Amino acid sequence: MNAQDISRWQDLAIQYASDFGIKVAAAIAFWVIGRWLIGRVGSLIQGALERQKVDATIMRYLGTVINVTLNILLVIGILGYFGIQTTSFAALFAAAGVAIGLAWSGLLANFAGGVFLIILRPIKVGDFVTVGGITGTVKEVGLFVSAINTPDNVLTLVGNNKIFSDTIQNFSTNPYRRVDLKAQLSGAADHVTAMALLREKIAAIPNVTSSPAVDVEILEFNLVGPVLAVRPYCHNDHYWQVYFDTNRLIRESLAAAGFPAPMPAQVVFVNQQ
Repeated sequence: MNAQDISRWQDLAIQYASDFGIKVAAAIAFWVIGRWLIGRVGSLIQGALERQKVDATIMRYLGTVINVTLNILLVIGILGYFGIQTTSFAALFAAAGVAIGLAWSGLLANFAGGVFLIILRPIKVGDFVTVGGITGTVKEVGLFVSAINTPDNVLTLVGNNKIFSDTIQNFSTNPYRRVDLKAQLSGAADHVTAMALLREKIAAIPNVTSSPAVDVEILEFNLVGPVLAVRPYCHNDHYWQVYFDTNRLIRESLAAAGFPAPMPAQVVFVNQQ
């Protein structure tokens, strides 16, 4: 190979490198600008939905779907710029999607579960629920999983299919919730007076509803004496405040009224021969 051939190959290599470098730079620019535009579109759509007062759950779900779709279109466009046939790529992507779907059927089941959660809306962002064995506040209903913040502030992700196929308890749907507590009385105590006292005192606890009124009734008997069922009602947001305040009031009000402390009693017969 003579010097002229070497020079020609060098010029050709430089030309190809320059063309490829320009394409890479342009692709990077397209990616950066495209991502910025996607962010702007997402912000505009979110703002429009907020002005229309669309539910937060639907708003986040739509935002995720739009973001993923636009990013896929951006990648296909950049590949098309490099000369890759996008139709072939789309067919390959679809075939890969079918293969992945067969292998990861659970992922598609979670996606389908998310769609039904959005359409039927048994839960929404901000609800206090028990789903998939997890109790907490719904932070997000996503494409495949839902985020639940447990009462001890642990973020827990639950598959949408598990949520939709299992029992769903939504504590935020109804206007009030019952707090179930017990009060042990001594067998020597006047249970009628104790029940009236507890009804009066517990009704005065902040956030306890007047309708329905507080329930205080005899639940059962044991060796110590009667056991009272103490059941105030409150909104779910005030459940634990009412729970703890009622427990404290049971102890303090019965003691202040002079009721005897409940103590186990046994009768022992001594047979002397």
